[in-house]
Amino acid sequence: MGLITGLLTLPLAPVRGVAWIGEQVAEQAAQELDVEARIRRELGRLEMEHELGNLSTEEFEEQEDALLEELQQLHAEEDPHGF
Repeated sequence: MGLITGLLTLPLAPVRGVAWIGEQVAEQAAQELDVEARIRRELGRLEMEHELGNLSTEEFEEQEDALLEELQQLHAEEDPHGF
């Protein structure tokens, strides 16, 4: 960016900053949704494996508890104050 262009677009700097922050927030939200979707898919797969007899009840509950804990931690990070 040249000196003249830099000076002419200087008043737009706050707008670019707000746009960058918006992009960062959107990217973080997309990543969290991806994690939640993965956990929910895994829960569904576990249930199917259990119903098919490929997992014992004990194995199912152990893995389900771990995934539910991960999901709970994800939501706690989103809203640390519990609102």
